[in-house]
Amino acid sequence: MSRYGIGNLVLIAILAAVAVAAPAAQEPEDGGHPDADIRTAPVTLDGRDLFRVRGVTSFPAEERAGAIAVRIEALAADTKVAPDSVQAVEDDGFTRIMSGERRIMAVFDADAKVEQVSRQTLARVAAERIARAVADYRRERSTEYLVERGLRSAVATLVLGAAVALTIWLSRWLSRLLERRYRDRVRSLGIQSFEILRAERIWAGLRAAIVTLRVLVIAGAAFLFLDVVLSGFPWTRGFAHGLVDLVVGPLKTMGRALVADIPDLMFLVVLAFVLRFLLRLMRLFFESVARGSVNLAGFEKDWAMPTYKIARFALVAFALVIAYPYIPGSGSDAFKGVSLFLGVVLSLGSSSAISNVIAGYMLTYRRAFRVGDRVQIGEVTGDVTEMRLQVTHLRTLKNEEATIPNSAILNGQVVNFSALAASQGLILHTTVGIGYETPWRQVEAMLLMAAGRTTGLLTEPAPFVLQKALGDFCVTYEINARCNDARAMNDLYSDLHRNILDVFNEYGVQIMTPAYEGDPEQPKLVPREQWYLAPARNREGGA
Repeated sequence: MSRYGIGNLVLIAILAAVAVAAPAAQEPEDGGHPDADIRTAPVTLDGRDLFRVRGVTSFPAEERAGAIAVRIEALAADTKVAPDSVQAVEDDGFTRIMSGERRIMAVFDADAKVEQVSRQTLARVAAERIARAVADYRRERSTEYLVERGLRSAVATLVLGAAVALTIWLSRWLSRLLERRYRDRVRSLGIQSFEILRAERIWAGLRAAIVTLRVLVIAGAAFLFLDVVLSGFPWTRGFAHGLVDLVVGPLKTMGRALVADIPDLMFLVVLAFVLRFLLRLMRLFFESVARGSVNLAGFEKDWAMPTYKIARFALVAFALVIAYPYIPGSGSDAFKGVSLFLGVVLSLGSSSAISNVIAGYMLTYRRAFRVGDRVQIGEVTGDVTEMRLQVTHLRTLKNEEATIPNSAILNGQVVNFSALAASQGLILHTTVGIGYETPWRQVEAMLLMAAGRTTGLLTEPAPFVLQKALGDFCVTYEINARCNDARAMNDLYSDLHRNILDVFNEYGVQIMTPAYEGDPEQPKLVPREQWYLAPARNREGGA
């Protein structure tokens, strides 16, 4: 009994208790086998799995399988023991597999229940597998076997070298053939004058494809070579099997997952086709609204494409919500973790961008301005050249490009000079300060005369003058005149100021602004004969 050891006696007692208690176990409600989820481990010798065994909490399956494999290897290494000496011996409540007086393992009813066979049958099959493994162990370490495997490995090495050399030669030959026949036919890919992809890049891509194919073929040949050579020797067979599992295992896993996900993938494909059809139909409708082919009451043409973008986003978001449960791996913790991480990143990093996008749509529907309008946003005055979702581009009066975030526009003040210019006229206005000694009726008449001389100002409605303030030293007058072109306002202001100066000089009236200290001995006027002093030229044709 000393050969069994204390640990083995404990194992026998525990497994015997499990075997006695096992019949009392109830079948699960779903009809599955009660031992279907019991963990087992393979007994391996020279890289081959002989059979699998179960374990218990105090002696796990992996440790039990390792201990049995050590005993089988020790038995196989002892050439004095014949392989056919391995036999199954019945004992009280379990079956022992013995080789003479040497114990190899014990088979219990609990082991047989996992395999769903009788204990005697399982023990007999295990004994046969052990005997065959012992015979193979000794045969594969014989001189004849090793010499044969060595010769096969040498031949495999020669074949690998020839295959690699042939692959390299064929790849170079194919590269030269393509270059000789098709190099001149490869042209740059472009749209009109815009070159999208140069011919050199296309050709470099073809060469890279040939090199990649060559590397894949050589790698496949090397893999087959390693599998043939390593699996031929008992010491390296386990590594060969691990190498196969390392490469083929992921492919099998992906293949099984792909087959299992085919119904979900088909649903996603159908959903993608339906979504694409709806998006095209929606785009055609809104493009017709933008062209005016379809009229919607109370709906502006300028709203068509922004509305299409909103509807497109909503439709795509709805489709993603529907598709999410059918995406392979969507239920995994990794997928959920990545989705949560991306959501946090987007929420933290895109708050300003989203606010600008929302502001862009609100500006569109509010119709605060359009492309081509002259506006003043904050301290920037210019013409609107482009309206994007996040920013608005202005060309200033000095021909500068100004980019303003839409959120700043929405939260600030916008003055649109062009909104009413064409229909009601834009009122241009400027002020002058004239002394109290000058009759106000004369001043108003002169201002109206200056407005009448300014080409580009409208005569209907007629210009008018307002007295803005009665100051300490002068009266402030404001001339108001309309124009229908907001873009010409700067030129019109300049011409109006020139005409005011001319008219007031003609009638000898002194403009008091911007400052007044006292009445000079002579009025501060420009005599007519000095109006065109050099280098000034008479616009009416005189020198």
